[in-house]
Amino acid sequence: MTKVDSKGRIVLPQEVRERLGITPGTEVDVREEDGKAVVKPEDAPDKILERMEQLVEEASSDQGETTPLSEGPDPIAQKHRDAVDRGAENQCDE
Repeated sequence: MTKVDSKGRIVLPQEVRERLGITPGTEVDVREEDGKAVVKPEDAPDKILERMEQLVEEASSDQGETTPLSEGPDPIAQKHRDAVDRGAENQCDE
C-alpha cells in the first residue's frame, strides 16, 4: 500500500511505472474520476506544449508591470541592482 507524505506526494510502485512507461521527467495528468485519483502519463507532445504554454501564461500574468527601458530602469531590476550594490559594499568594508 502506498502512503501520501506530508507534502501530498506519492510514489508509484515500480511495476506500475514500468507498465505505464513512466520514467523520471514524464509529464502525468492527475485528476479525480468518480471519487478516485487517476494518474495518466502524458505522451502527446502537443498536450505537453499546451500545458507549458499555460504555465508560462500563468507565470507571466502573476508578474507586475515593467517599465520600458526608454522610461528608465525597471523598478524591480533597480531594486535588485541596489541590493547587489549594498552587498558588494558590505563585502568591501570587511
